[in-house]
Amino acid sequence: MQAKKRYLLLFSAGACLVLLFCFGGIQVPLSRRGPSRRDDRSLAGYHPGARWRPLPGYLQPFSPWEQDRGDDLNEHISPRQKRDTLSGLYTGKRCRMESCFDFSLCERNGFKVYVYPQQKGEKLSESYQNILSSIEGSRFYTPDPGQACLFVLSLDTLDRDQLSPQYVHNLKAKIQSLPLWNGGKNHIIFNLYSGTWPDYTEDLGFDIGLAMLAKASISTENFRPNFDVSIPLFSKDHPRTGGERGYLKHNTIPPYRKYMLVFKGKRYLTGIGSDTRNALYHVHNSEDVVLLTTCKHGKDWQKHKDARCDRDNTEYDKYDYREMLYNSTFCLVPRGRRLGSFRFLEALQAACVPVMLSNGWELPFSEIIDWNTAAVIGDERLLLQIPSTVRSIHQDKILSLRQQTQFLWEAYFNSVEKIVLTTLEIIQDRVLLHTSRSNLMWNCLPGGLFTLPQYSTHLRDFPFYYAKLGIKPHPKFTAIIHVVTPLVSQSQPVMKLLVAVAKSQYCAQVMVLWNCDKPLPAKQRWPATSVPVIVIEGESKVISSRFLPYDTIPTDAVLSLDEDTVLSTTEVDFAFTVWQSFPDRIVGYPARSHFWDSNKERWGYTSKWTNDYSMVLTGAAIYHRYYHYLYTTYLPASLKTMVDQMSNCEDILMNFLVSSVSKLPPIKVTQKKQYKETMMGQSSRASRWADPDHFAQRQTCMNKFASWFGTMPLVHSQMRLDPVLFKDQVSILRKKYRDIERL
Repeated sequence: MQAKKRYLLLFSAGACLVLLFCFGGIQVPLSRRGPSRRDDRSLAGYHPGARWRPLPGYLQPFSPWEQDRGDDLNEHISPRQKRDTLSGLYTGKRCRMESCFDFSLCERNGFKVYVYPQQKGEKLSESYQNILSSIEGSRFYTPDPGQACLFVLSLDTLDRDQLSPQYVHNLKAKIQSLPLWNGGKNHIIFNLYSGTWPDYTEDLGFDIGLAMLAKASISTENFRPNFDVSIPLFSKDHPRTGGERGYLKHNTIPPYRKYMLVFKGKRYLTGIGSDTRNALYHVHNSEDVVLLTTCKHGKDWQKHKDARCDRDNTEYDKYDYREMLYNSTFCLVPRGRRLGSFRFLEALQAACVPVMLSNGWELPFSEIIDWNTAAVIGDERLLLQIPSTVRSIHQDKILSLRQQTQFLWEAYFNSVEKIVLTTLEIIQDRVLLHTSRSNLMWNCLPGGLFTLPQYSTHLRDFPFYYAKLGIKPHPKFTAIIHVVTPLVSQSQPVMKLLVAVAKSQYCAQVMVLWNCDKPLPAKQRWPATSVPVIVIEGESKVISSRFLPYDTIPTDAVLSLDEDTVLSTTEVDFAFTVWQSFPDRIVGYPARSHFWDSNKERWGYTSKWTNDYSMVLTGAAIYHRYYHYLYTTYLPASLKTMVDQMSNCEDILMNFLVSSVSKLPPIKVTQKKQYKETMMGQSSRASRWADPDHFAQRQTCMNKFASWFGTMPLVHSQMRLDPVLFKDQVSILRKKYRDIERL
């Protein structure tokens, strides 16, 4: 009897323990060690409470209870994460390109981007309109959604602060009603501001689904590597195209300025983002470290001001922000209410090395940019160590940091267009992984936007990396002679030019581009030469066909020639020798210049012979063949169509392109006094030089091109390169290029 009672008692106790366990009275810790950020970035499918490594991608739970149960198993989950899970905002939290992007849409037509048509009654902010215009003006744009690989909303998602006048209401319903939304797959959403007072979370207020985010002030916690893109916070006044150049006009040695470290901005008395800025006065010394804050902002600032406010406000008003910015070596970039700040781009432009003080911020374009070469990454918890840290940086390193700020500013950040194009290029590199850019291409001149991997993925195929790789360009050139008049006699200038060029020791082959309306002449009509002569009929007989990337060009260098050009073999040899030292520039003979006409408020074009020039015409010039690919692929069809219709300005457009890429002027070499562009048959297109409208057209072209580039990329120069001993009073037999002085 006693034994039965004992068994009954034990059974009752066991049953109670089971009931307590089932109803949460007893919790069994699964692990004491939470996942690190590194683990989160490497495990595509991690979610709180998971005990097994799940498959990549998002797997829908069998029921909402299963997801809630998984959350309950982890005692460290935050209330916000629970809210996000229940509201469905967590749908694409684990997205990566492999799991939430349909690559098959890009296989048919390549990387094309479709922008939804704007809906009636929907207003767009100026910044979002600039983003859409930049996409529509790019080579990625397609008006046909059936050809698109990526989709962009016409609904303004930039400002998701509910207190902002730019906030778009009912965005969730509007997006869900889009016929191509498809849960957000293959969509990208641009955002600058998210959340609102008091916590400023990164919630956009609607379920982004499987869409990618191009977001400013995004945290490393919420950033989905290889899926989202971190973009900089920019103001509504940020230019759409062009953009200003950096303010580092010349390198000063040593590279120190009046101030070592500066900051001037708001101080928040309470709430998120207040801790760091409230502590800045501890390191301010009014000498070389000037960190100024003011609490005089907002309507009720006087009600909440502390004992330091009046003193801070007085000190704040003593200094001019621009003067501080341009005269400081380092600029502090602390977080504000959000992680990002306008100070970041302002410091980059001013060549003031940014000192980042925003823990957890995924820096802009962090996927491609090595920020350690252009900024100092600080820690908010170690604020007092910042002055001693920046003082310990060697002056050589400071100079390198400042130079890199200028490169990054001009390559990726000085206009909305460049920010948008960089975002699209990053995504394209993910989609077309086999032709993606290397880290060197993104972080060295001229930058990723001008280094197109569709041309080649090998650095040695581009004219920008020869010095870094320690190699030289191909020792030969290919001559391309542009012909627009029929062959009448063997004494025509084109025949003499062909023979002179073919005699060059550096000539690999001669290509004759036949853009004449008459049929191709018989092979025996061309003179016999020691190098191959290839005659190609121009595509559509348009003038831009001279810059097509022909597969028959085997060399790095291209010698571009008009049929009426008069050059000797010696002049060709010398020009090519010079080009080998400047493979990223145009090197040649006929020079022109541009100027700003203040009376007409437009750019002017001049052919006057002066010591100053900014263009070398492609009627007699050498450049790298990569510029043929850029001309054909990078430039918009509208500019090339205008050039073809006028049969003019193609040489100016090529100069715009090359100067925009290199940021340098062309190279003019010794030009004989007798150089002239021969006036040929008045009935042919070559007579354009005698056409009175020709000069007026070139004036128009200058301004059209400058408008598209958003700035004037041409750079003036007064440098001319002559042969050694040129015009020296020594025997002509002692000179290498003997014939140049006799011409």
